[in-house]
This record gives sequence, structure tokens and C-alpha cells, in this order.
Amino acid sequence: MFSLKNNNYSRPVLKIQYLCLCLLISLASCNKKEEKPIAFEVDTLAHVDPFIGTGFHGHTFPGPVMPHGMMQLGPDTKLNGWDASSGYHYADSTIYGFSHTHLSGTGIGDMGDVLLLPFTGDVPESKPVAIFDKADEHAVVGKYSVSFKNFDVTTELATAIRAGMHRYSFSGDGQKKLLVDIGHILQRTWSHDNVANTLEFVDDKTLRGLKHSRGWAKDHKVYYYIEFSHPFSIESVVVDGKTVPSQQVHEGVDVYSYLSFDSLPNNEPLLVKVGISPVDMQGAENNLKTEVPHWEFDDLVEANRNAWEKELGRIKIKTSDDSQRTIFYTALYHSMIAPMIFQDVDGRYRGMDKEIHQAKAGQEYYTVYSMWDTFRALHPLMTIVDEPRSVQWMNDLLLKYQQGGILPKWALASNYTGTMVGYPAVANLADAVAKNIPGIDKDLALEAAVTSASYLPDLPGLQNDPNKDRVMTEHNKYINEGVHIPSDKIINSVSYGLENAYYDWCILQLAKSAGNDSLVKVFSKRAKNYALYFDASTGFMRGKNEDGSWVTPFNPKYSDHEHSDYVEGNAWQWNWFVPHDIEGFADLYGSPEAFTTKLDSLFTTSSEIEGENASGDITGLIGQYAHGNEPSHHIAYMYNYIDQAWKAQELVDRILTGFYTTEPDGIIGNEDCGQMSAWYIMSSMGFYQVAPGDPVYTIGRPLFEWVEIPMENGNSFTIKTVNNSAVNKYVQEVSLNGTILEEPFFTHDDIRKGGELIFTMGPEPKQ
Repeated sequence: MFSLKNNNYSRPVLKIQYLCLCLLISLASCNKKEEKPIAFEVDTLAHVDPFIGTGFHGHTFPGPVMPHGMMQLGPDTKLNGWDASSGYHYADSTIYGFSHTHLSGTGIGDMGDVLLLPFTGDVPESKPVAIFDKADEHAVVGKYSVSFKNFDVTTELATAIRAGMHRYSFSGDGQKKLLVDIGHILQRTWSHDNVANTLEFVDDKTLRGLKHSRGWAKDHKVYYYIEFSHPFSIESVVVDGKTVPSQQVHEGVDVYSYLSFDSLPNNEPLLVKVGISPVDMQGAENNLKTEVPHWEFDDLVEANRNAWEKELGRIKIKTSDDSQRTIFYTALYHSMIAPMIFQDVDGRYRGMDKEIHQAKAGQEYYTVYSMWDTFRALHPLMTIVDEPRSVQWMNDLLLKYQQGGILPKWALASNYTGTMVGYPAVANLADAVAKNIPGIDKDLALEAAVTSASYLPDLPGLQNDPNKDRVMTEHNKYINEGVHIPSDKIINSVSYGLENAYYDWCILQLAKSAGNDSLVKVFSKRAKNYALYFDASTGFMRGKNEDGSWVTPFNPKYSDHEHSDYVEGNAWQWNWFVPHDIEGFADLYGSPEAFTTKLDSLFTTSSEIEGENASGDITGLIGQYAHGNEPSHHIAYMYNYIDQAWKAQELVDRILTGFYTTEPDGIIGNEDCGQMSAWYIMSSMGFYQVAPGDPVYTIGRPLFEWVEIPMENGNSFTIKTVNNSAVNKYVQEVSLNGTILEEPFFTHDDIRKGGELIFTMGPEPKQ
């Protein structure tokens, strides 16, 4: 029976009849008390491998970072190209130095600010580059270390939130040197360059200055303050390619210096402490002296590990598969790097208006919002495991709206980058409001969302922004005129048309919550705009010209990166982005059988991607399903809406076990600031949220025998899986607090109130 109800439900759709296995459930309940303590004994820190995701196109970095920390200290091994997005790639064997800011898992590179490289011997004619063996490189939570082959030095790194420490152990009697490279840049070939460098020698143990760059973030200022445990002498200073006489302050657009540490005893390490600030040099100094007032490297490592132990304890799992445990806790680690704190210890921060503001009591200012990616799973996950921080993020988005005039679109270092599709911040806001998370101004959220969905090219806050046309794109113009986005007038028309229909549905939810009937009417219509792009003759969402004709030729496997109707994908991958109205989408096919056949064919058709300029983001293929990029992430779960949940379980199992591993290439695409990891976390626990803004989760295939989520409100939600094994991947029955679920759905309130979700598994599909 094919049965779909409107997605404005409190508990949705499609009854699935499960067999009652009361005896198994009773036995499982009896064993609960003796199993619980086992999970608490697991050393979560030992099951985080920072190298996972640093190979293939995962683009993560292995250096130490605090949860949501402003400093991400680590090695730079690759300077240019897509796989240099984080500055590190596992395949490399050279290190240019250790810089203090990095992005985690992005598809565009930036950061890499204030680089230091210890070395031995004479100062070379060109900048030194270290060589290392993988056997001599190590990374654990809170600490990174490496020994060089060509220099007699071992480096160890540790961080606080806004500051970090280097420990350099020199061996032998060679000269002990340090490159301090303020002009160092990642992605110079992608138009990332310096605006200004300042290097000031405060005394023979202290440096400070500014790294001001222009790249993905068009106006990015990093102030720094550096202290050394031993005095240095200045070997040379190079400003804009010329060696210059030493003086107290050096300014240019490419400044670096060589320091010598002749008085450093052979048996003592050189310790270097670095503080950074987006505000000013005084802020960098305050951050350093407040967070790292000592010279105890091991104490800093321990403090970092203690912070992570608390965060990783937000989800406790029991499994006999040690690899799965490592994948899970590494994923949880990656999900807690961004968004990152972007204000000083004294509460000052640089806002979206580029002015310096003072945070109110209890306020935290953040940056690195990869929301086109993270609205799908990362932010929904955090509403479960860290509701207070979710409130901070939502209020931070609204503050950015107030200061900048529009909700951020991939906010980076207080810049509107305008990266990716539509106005995804509204999905985060709608989801938080729909889940009744307290402390969010609903009226302001609606105002901000409507502004972002309007077409206001003369919006005052954007007038001087170099990315204003990317933040509020012309796609909005056509949507607000009530017509389709014409493919012959503007690129990416289908992706924007589909995603913005979903975002408009999110605004509809905000309007309902605020009781604004006029906006409810407007956005109810706009939420249906996805249908404007559906071609019944091919069964695909297609580009349409201004005159209403379909774009030809049409090949659903064709991809032309940044030059087609589809962003980072093709028609096969984008066809399914109607998470908010699966019933209405299915109706476009004319019959239940036609829709089911089409969905099946996504996973069974050839995985060939056609086109000379096909997007590199299309990875992790099952048929044309591409798990390596976000538009596909909800699709497997659509089977739960058409009474074929066993197909979802089979596919989710295949993705969980095939596309996530413990190897450096163990993430099948860009990790994207926690989204790829969050998909794994939620799916491995046995559920997923298909349409953020609708506070409903749908079941999948749980991997673990036992999961506990201790929540901030004092309640605990437990997930137990009976008869779990690699073979028993099909759900036979699900019960919530002793009541068998007749539908594969439950709500956010079910989790928040605490309770027990029990899966009973078997080797055959329950059809």
C-alpha cells in the first residue's frame, strides 16, 4: 500500500506492521542494568584518530584543537589546490611549517595563519621545507608530534581555545633556528593573498603583529602574540622579497624572519606560546596570558584532553566492533570542531559589520558556519546532545543578521562568503523553533528569514560587501516574482529552485509558530515551487528556459562543475531534494509504482558520471546516489515514506560500513565541518531527521548494541539493539518506552523526555 500524508504532521505516515517479539524485549530489559556500566568504561579519547579524513578528499587536519576552539594548530603540508583546503594531506611527506588556523573538511581553502618552522643548520637561500616519514608522525586528541628527517628536531603541538604551545626538541650540536613566516599563505593560486603583514620585535623573547589576508574571507585579520622560553637573536628579516636591516617593526605584504637560539642548552626544549585574536594585538596577548599563563606543555595537553573527554561523553556506545567505536568517536570529534568561537577572552569580537563589539554576559560569538552542509545533520544532532550551544548558535545567527543586515551564508571570519545555495540559515532557525528550544526570539527569527528570502539588492548592510551578489543572488528575484528560475538567464537554476523551496517551507514553519497568517499564505505557495522544475516526460527535475521550454540536450548523468543547472552534482543527485513534501513530490510521478521504480533506479543505474568538467564532489557512489556530497544524504530514508523501510535499512547499512573506515581515506568526500560525521553518528544510532524544521526522526539501521544520550535537561535517551550483527541488518520491530511503533517515526520530544528505544533485528527484510 502506497500511502503518504502531508508532512505537516506531529507523528507521520505509513504504517509498518512489525511482529511482536515480547520475549526478546523482556530479556533485553532484564540485562539492561549489567550492560550499562560497560559503555562507561570505554576510553573515548583512545578511539579518536585525527588522521581519519586527512586522505582522499576528506580535507580534515590532524593538529590539536579544543572543542569549537578558535586556534587549530597543525602542520601545513600542501599549499595549493582542492586537497590543500585544510593545508594538510595524508599523502604528503613535506612540511612547510606549523600554522595556527585551519578549516576542517571544507571544499575551499583559507586560513593557515602565522607559520613557524624549526630547523637546524644555516639559513638557506629559499625557505626551508621539512621532510618526514609517516612512522615519525603522531596525532592523538590534544597533541600532534613529528620528527624531521632533514633537520635534527622534533615538534610537539598543543592548544587551548585561543592559544597554543609548540615544544621543539633539538638533537645534536647543530644551530637551532626558527622561521617565523607571517606572509605564509594557503591557496595562493586560488586568489588568497596578503593585504598587510606586521612583525614587531617587542623584546628578545616576544613577537607580535598582524596577518591581514584576502581570500575566501575577503577581509580576514589575525593578530598574534608570541612568547619564547629562551631568548632569540635575529638572523634576518625579509620584507616583500628583500632582506632588510632589523628594526623593531616591519610592515609589508609578505614578511618573514629567521631567528637563532644560540643560548638554548642542548638538553632543553624550546617552548613557544602563541595567542591569536580577530580584534587587536592586545586581545592576542590577553588570550595567551589568560589561557596559557604557564610553560607546562603536558598540562596544556591534559587540559585539552579533559575538555574533549567531557564532550565525547555526550554519547555513550557499546559495541564489540572496535573499528566501529573508533569511527564513531572520531566522527563525534569532527562534529565538534566547527562552528568555532570567534571572540576574545574579554568578550570583544569583530562583527559582520567589521566593527568591534562587546559580547553581552553569556554570549559567545562564532564563525565557520558551513550551513548548506550542516543544516542537514550536524545542527539537528546538536539540538539533541548540546541544546545550550544550539541556542547560542541560533542567537549568534540572529546577531549576525542584526549587524550585517542579512543571515549569514557560509560565514567565515566575520565575512559573508556567499558560498553554496540559497539561505540555509533559515533551516537551522526553523528546526530550533520547531523543537521548542527556549531562548530564541521567534519574531526576530521570522524577520531575519523573510529578509534573507527577499530580493533586496540595495540592502544597506551589503552595499560595501564584495560578495553581496553571492549572498543575495538573482535567483531570489525570480522566486519573489512567482516564476521559475530561468536556466538561460542564471546558472544553478534547479539547485536553487529546489533548495529555496525547502527553505521557504522552513520559513512557513517559522510563520506558523509566530502566528503570522499572511506569511503562512505566501510561503505555503513558495514551498511548492519545486514542482516548477519537474519534467514528467523524463521523471527528473530539469532546467527550464525563460520561455518555459526545457533545456536541451538533457543527460541526467552529465555534470559541469559551476557551469550547469546543478550545483556539485547532476540531475540524478538533485532530483530528490524535496525533503519537506515527499508526498507531493511522489504525486508528480502519477502512481506509487512509478515513484518507487524511479527511486530504485537511482541506486541501480550505472555509476558513470559524464562530462569533461564533472564535479569532483560526486563521490561515494551507489548507482548515481553520491554519499560524498550533501544533497544525497536524506535519500535512502525516503523509503520509509513509501512503506519499504527495509530498503532504507539495507542502504544505510551499506553506506555506514562501506563509506566510513578507520583509514586516512575513511571519509568518502569532503567532511564539511562535521556534516559527513554527523550523518554517520545519527545513522549509526539508528535514526535520522529527513527535513529539519519538522521535529521528527525516522528509523534506519542501528550499528551498536547499546547507546545512551545523557542530555543537558537531566534526562537520558537509550537505544538498545537486540540480535544485532552484520548479517542481522533488517529491523523486525521497534518499541519506544515499551510501546511498539506502528510507523518508523518518533519525535524530538520523545528524545527530550528521555526513555528507551529498542530495535529487534533479523537477517531478512520485514516487508
